[in-house]
Amino acid sequence: MIGPHLVKDRIKSGHDRELVRSYPYRSACPSTLWGELVAEARDELFFAGYTDYFLWTQVPVFSDVLRRKAAAGCRVRFLVGDPDGEVTRNREVVEDAALTVSARIRMTLRQLGELAGVVEARFSASADAVNHVSLSVFRFDDSALVTPHLASLVGHDSPLLHLRRQGDGGLFDRFAEHAEELWERGVPVRE
Repeated sequence: MIGPHLVKDRIKSGHDRELVRSYPYRSACPSTLWGELVAEARDELFFAGYTDYFLWTQVPVFSDVLRRKAAAGCRVRFLVGDPDGEVTRNREVVEDAALTVSARIRMTLRQLGELAGVVEARFSASADAVNHVSLSVFRFDDSALVTPHLASLVGHDSPLLHLRRQGDGGLFDRFAEHAEELWERGVPVRE
């Protein structure tokens, strides 16, 4: 007979059922997972990372996929940081990376320019930028990939959580609501 404490220790219950998998680094998450989540989404794709540039390297022919998704009725949104904002400049000093934060954002803006009229895009409001730069939320209908950014590490070196919504008020909802708040206060991307 298996004791109830052994079952409880091995089977997820409550809100932790929403945690599908965790990765110690975003870069440890297989690119195939990103592609699968994008492909499976029908209603909502929301990329609320501060730079989002890496998505074009994770998902083959990403722009074409987004065009098809949008044409099929999927809402596609991007929330990025302001490449000229104070938080961006401060983050560049903290990261001290050869590929600067502003350069990564500008790479995304170039791709988004080619998707004008297909996707929605906003900058996080300057008052929210410090909250945005520290947490990336990527939503695919009822699944999400979330990266809490650690200290001076770049996004690919920070942890990643794969979440799947199981009910109201869980981890998925809390992160999704955070991203929605940032979106609501965001400002349109300058052409």
